Amino acid sequence: MTRPYAPGYRIPTDLLLKAYASGVFPMAESAADPEVFWVRPETRGIIPLDEFHTPRSLKKAIRKHQFDIRFDFDFEATIDGCAEKRDDRRSTWINGPIREAYVQLHRMGHCHSVEAWHEERLVGGLYGVSLGRVFFGESMFSRQTDASKTCLVHLVERLKERGFVLLDTQFTTEHLKRFGAIDVPRGKYEKMLAEALKGEAVFFP
Repeated sequence: MTRPYAPGYRIPTDLLLKAYASGVFPMAESAADPEVFWVRPETRGIIPLDEFHTPRSLKKAIRKHQFDIRFDFDFEATIDGCAEKRDDRRSTWINGPIREAYVQLHRMGHCHSVEAWHEERLVGGLYGVSLGRVFFGESMFSRQTDASKTCLVHLVERLKERGFVLLDTQFTTEHLKRFGAIDVPRGKYEKMLAEALKGEAVFFP
């Protein structure tokens, strides 16, 4: 289910948090489109934390310690990296109002980044919203092989350590399925969400 948002209008952070708490999130048709619409999928993607799977080849790559993993070190650079055009993606759903809203959520302590740095250069990362004991993954990017995948592994490790119980991926992709992502019906997801919003988990520091 989608509903348009006023073009060029700012997204109030309190409205955004209420939307996440009810299973709704915003998207845009493209970076150039000032409109935002709200999405409530019939089927929701999640990664069960206890069933997260790290491919063997990625485990070998991680053991090489080629990346310096940082949390919330440069959030704005991370969201900008996620919005970049790539050969496999010529447009992005991260427009001006969305970027502004998530930067504000970050300043409020509700939005976080996991970043892969190599030789003091940001080469990959991901970001998402933290609410209750839920982490809503938003987007990820990679400028170097295995960078974003390594960030995902470190994200899951942190979520487990900090008492999170639900990792929302919004949708599933073949890429995420390699790590254990599954689809759940909306009704089941919303029950899981309601339970996970009870209590509080602190992502950072």
